[in-house]
Amino acid sequence: MAALSLLSVRPATPADEAELAELDRSTWSSLHAVVPPPVPPYEPFFGEWHPPEEFLVAEAAESAESAGGAPRVAGYLRLAPATPLASNAHVRQIRGLAVANWARGAGAGRLLLRAAFDEARRQGANRITLRVLAHNEPARALYASEGFAVEGVFPGEFFLNGRYVDDVCMGRSLDPA
Repeated sequence: MAALSLLSVRPATPADEAELAELDRSTWSSLHAVVPPPVPPYEPFFGEWHPPEEFLVAEAAESAESAGGAPRVAGYLRLAPATPLASNAHVRQIRGLAVANWARGAGAGRLLLRAAFDEARRQGANRITLRVLAHNEPARALYASEGFAVEGVFPGEFFLNGRYVDDVCMGRSLDPA
């Protein structure tokens, strides 16, 4: 793996659609997905229920030895209101996080989470939640290391690869510590 230097996290734009769609397809895994692998014809990545405004994009530059060191998408995170209810407007929910296989271990996931905390605060939220499959230990460890705690479990919520898998609800405060 080439050495990576993370440059930034930025809001997604409609122009990111093709690259994010390809990243989403290339990172599909039963470790985190509850739907079958995508097959052509592919659904659009952005849509009415998942607009570009809900996505943050991590960009990385490869080392000077690689192809020009131009920034490329290393990952994305989808951050959305938890519900459309006014009584729940103070909560944001992470509804997707993907890191390119070539960028794993370089801190893109952590960078995206921290950017999501800042963006959620900017939007007026004071709490952030997510759901993760119980067997996704790497993701659960990352979330725990960033202050998320298990707040509930839906036992056997999904039947994946011939076995029942728990759905774990995690959350954390966005108030300054």
